[in-house]
Amino acid sequence: MSDLNPPQLGRALQVGDVAPDFELPSQTGNTVKLSDFKDQWIVVYFYPADDTPGCTKEACSFRDNYEDFTDAGAAVIGISKDSVDSHQKFAAKYELPFTLLSDNGAKVAKAWGVGKSLGILPGRVTYVISPQGVVRKKFSSQLQATKHTAEALDTIRAGA
Repeated sequence: MSDLNPPQLGRALQVGDVAPDFELPSQTGNTVKLSDFKDQWIVVYFYPADDTPGCTKEACSFRDNYEDFTDAGAAVIGISKDSVDSHQKFAAKYELPFTLLSDNGAKVAKAWGVGKSLGILPGRVTYVISPQGVVRKKFSSQLQATKHTAEALDTIRAGA
């Protein structure tokens, strides 16, 4: 019997689930699929909006630890509903070395079960996905934006 669980419609993605593929435009205008990163660790973090205080802290925390992620063989992807143009400006302003994806209409966020935080804000949820495509860590905290980086890095280093 397999320890891999397919995601179920109407349910938030959980540890042990296979991460569903997606296809979204990046800040460079290129189309990115989750499946482009098969066979490596990947951190997918959903955040409310570009250039807001908490989201900037979170993005800069991933930036400041980016070399640790790449040294561990992991890719980092940030996803929000903001436009490609907004992502371009945000990435340039803060020198973000990783991919930002535009989830227009929050379709991927909904498919992954990322709901609203505090009843009004788009969710801030980080997923760590194994090289086999399985969610190994899920961390959700609207108020502890920089803790997402530490949780993700610890999971990858532990080889969850």
